[in-house]
Amino acid sequence: MANYNKVILMGNLTRDPQLSYLPSQTPVVELGLAVNRNWKGQDGQKREEACFVDCRAYGKQAEVMNQYLSKGRCVLIDGRLQFSSWEDKEGNKRSKLRVVVENFQFVGGGQGGGQGGGQGGGQQYSGGPGRQQQAPTQVPADQGPPAMPSDEPVPDDFSQGGGDEIPF
Repeated sequence: MANYNKVILMGNLTRDPQLSYLPSQTPVVELGLAVNRNWKGQDGQKREEACFVDCRAYGKQAEVMNQYLSKGRCVLIDGRLQFSSWEDKEGNKRSKLRVVVENFQFVGGGQGGGQGGGQGGGQQYSGGPGRQQQAPTQVPADQGPPAMPSDEPVPDDFSQGGGDEIPF
């Protein structure tokens, strides 16, 4: 049976990127992304929901994202799903599904929260030096960053519960 693991998301960052380094000195950046969905309900009322997604990028791409992205900024991410599981301090089994970024593209101009849609001009970054280019019409297939071990649990620092508002 064939397998395929590809995710394409466009949304706004829920927090500033958090850069750290693996023991091998490989840069790693953690991002939170809010992806909005708008629709009309059966009663004709406009509805909106947000899906909050944790993302991770490695290498030069992580450094570029850390330098140029900030909370509220709209970004297009192309990556793959990665599942991690671990035991917390109390011995409870925990798990998390995140997107490992393989390519990304800046969407819209300047800083601040765009509405997450539209054809905003931007730049794409596909990992690797000298690979930045003006926004293409299609996100190119690229090998992306190497597979990284997922033994490092990432704390849930963004709570989804409670409110209907997006935190930016």
